[in-house]
Amino acid sequence: MKAYRKIRSLSARAARLFAVLSALALTLAALPMRGFAAEEVVMPPDPDILAQGALLVDLKTGKMVYGKNEHAELFPASLTKVMTALLTLEAVDTGKLTFQQEITAGHIVTTLPADGSTVGLKEGEKMTVRNLLDCLLIPSANEAACVLAVAVSGSVDAFVEAMNKKAAELGCEHTRFVNPHGLHDPGHYTSPWDMYLITKAAMKYPTFMVICDTDRVVVPATNMSKERALLNTNYLICNRRIPDYKNPEVHGVKTGSTSQSGHCLVATAQRNDKHFLSVVMGAERVQEGKRTVIRSFSETTRLFNWGFDNFRYMSLLEDGEPVEEIPVALSKTDHVTAVAGAPLEALVPAGMKKDAMKKTIKLSGETLEAPVSEGQSLGTVTVSYDGTEYGTVDLVSSHGAELSKLLQYEKKAMELAQNRLVWAGAGALAVVVAALSIRGAVKGRRRKGGNEFGGYNGRG
Repeated sequence: MKAYRKIRSLSARAARLFAVLSALALTLAALPMRGFAAEEVVMPPDPDILAQGALLVDLKTGKMVYGKNEHAELFPASLTKVMTALLTLEAVDTGKLTFQQEITAGHIVTTLPADGSTVGLKEGEKMTVRNLLDCLLIPSANEAACVLAVAVSGSVDAFVEAMNKKAAELGCEHTRFVNPHGLHDPGHYTSPWDMYLITKAAMKYPTFMVICDTDRVVVPATNMSKERALLNTNYLICNRRIPDYKNPEVHGVKTGSTSQSGHCLVATAQRNDKHFLSVVMGAERVQEGKRTVIRSFSETTRLFNWGFDNFRYMSLLEDGEPVEEIPVALSKTDHVTAVAGAPLEALVPAGMKKDAMKKTIKLSGETLEAPVSEGQSLGTVTVSYDGTEYGTVDLVSSHGAELSKLLQYEKKAMELAQNRLVWAGAGALAVVVAALSIRGAVKGRRRKGGNEFGGYNGRG
């Protein structure tokens, strides 16, 4: 009998232990796995670009992929000529100038330093607007910048004013121009981000990129010069002087260098479905063994490769993808599904996991009441990871929800019943009305009694 009781006791303990272990297993199984997914995300290494300022922007989405002092005010040197080209192209676009219009170089070409970038334009020499743009952007001729400035605005001073006005219109917050060519002036500066904004505006004109992406051009003879063969100063696209930097993925855009600014370069590059724009400012020219390295070119290529190798496009939201169920009041349909009103694709680190992304929902109002129509705007959803936002799209209702008159009446009745102030006020009003009624009745009886017996008319 004792043995039986002992066996029975052991069985009960085993059963309790099994129950505890089962509950623990179920609890662990129920734990969310998103935390583990987040740990698997591998972020790209910092490229640590060797320059005072640098920027890499995804041209498809307009998002910054890499930034180093991207809002610092730095000397741009001949990157300035991107703005000069932009204003010239706008003047052509509006009909103020034409590409074939001949412009006569004025006295200003004789006032520029002889050791600056030049094609040897002489005072009185005539050249078309298109050829002047070639001289401006390919060999970076300073005198071409001045001639175009006068042609567009009437004077260099007026053109500089237009440059700063345009920069402000584009949203440049760290830019101030004092000349159209970029020769050094302590008050002449811009930032990598502002250079991106200016270049993006210039790229809207196809002629701009056609010229910037030309490695060599022959300018026809003029009234004062035989034809000129001009080479691009951008060694990433022109290897006729130094072949070491040639990069077939690179297209344009503009170089710049002075002793104060260092070496600067704006460029674009495309590989498969990825298209980047880079800005490198304040890079050095260094000696590596027997080889001289201009880091504006080498660091630009390294920055492009870093972007191509470490990022990919990911579909974060499909058009119409369900995001959230939102309760609806005053309708027999108790909820509507908020869906993405547009697809959302973003350039993300190659090791990114979609499940690790965070969705932040902002509704248009605190509550949602019927009627709700299909496609009605409900708010927005923002997708992010670790503080970095990858995009925001509108949320819309996937279906409608009709208003229930009965539920509407019930709500009004409940609101009326719950409003104690209304009932208190009504009660007080009833008391006042009753009191006034009683008072009026008493006064009426007194008046009636006085007239009948003559006791209150003063003649008693």
